[in-house]
Amino acid sequence: MERILLTICLSCCMAYAGAQDFPGFFKNLLQQIPSAPQAPKPAATQQAPVGDAVNIGSAFTSTSDEEEIAIGRTLAGDLLGAVPLVRDDRIQNYVNKVGRWVASQSERPALKWYFGVLDSSDINAFALPGGYVFVTLGLYTSLANEAELAGVLGHEIGHVTMKHHLNVLKQSQLISGVSGFFGRQLAQGGSPAVVQNLLGNGAEAVARGLDKEAEYESDRIGVVLATRAGYDPYALPNVLQKIARVNPNDASLSLLFKTHPPPQERLFRLGDAMGDAFDKFGDGQTLPARVQRASR
Repeated sequence: MERILLTICLSCCMAYAGAQDFPGFFKNLLQQIPSAPQAPKPAATQQAPVGDAVNIGSAFTSTSDEEEIAIGRTLAGDLLGAVPLVRDDRIQNYVNKVGRWVASQSERPALKWYFGVLDSSDINAFALPGGYVFVTLGLYTSLANEAELAGVLGHEIGHVTMKHHLNVLKQSQLISGVSGFFGRQLAQGGSPAVVQNLLGNGAEAVARGLDKEAEYESDRIGVVLATRAGYDPYALPNVLQKIARVNPNDASLSLLFKTHPPPQERLFRLGDAMGDAFDKFGDGQTLPARVQRASR
């Protein structure tokens, strides 16, 4: 049951068809990256410089933020009903602090972002509409430092800011033509069951609507957001390198490989995009000592 729901929900991170010119994409974004702070702070203790937030692109769907959050909350509830969060407040609070700090560098800093570590040995991370981001315990424990966590979360934040998952639902016609109904139900205090009924088999449709360009785009966004937050810009490529070195037949990677392009391919595309443009941010922080380790 855990693997079925993870397969469906992990795939919510896909389906953005608009390819970018990679070098030009990074050149424009780098011009807007402020000087990296010497010691990045979680959003709970230091306000991010969001006034000149990176303008990464416009949303595909006209679904309102309120409707998007209702969709994400419903899908997240379904997931957590089968795959619980790790029962460790230290880890959950820590991941939320880092995630909200990185999210504050995005073009959607006002979303009420939620981050969680799932009690699953699989190696994966994914996002849902409205600012719901999850990392599996298997991936979390493999990370060497806070910068790697920031890069992973930045990648997933990119999926939310670009509304990749809503695009899949839109293309499947599951939310096409019903946004007004969503809005009326929410305004009238409609129950989550209303949203659930409207979505129907939405998660399953999302699982079928995969597009690897969404992953390449979110890799680029993740690097930019982590860099803006003051972290080592090469931390996300380091994570991809570690995944690439794992035996592809390892059961913990089966879902990742089903829902993402091969890590070697992602590294190649990301390397071409980054070039040497991020070398000047090489003093970004890694902060291994701040990582909260699982007690079991």
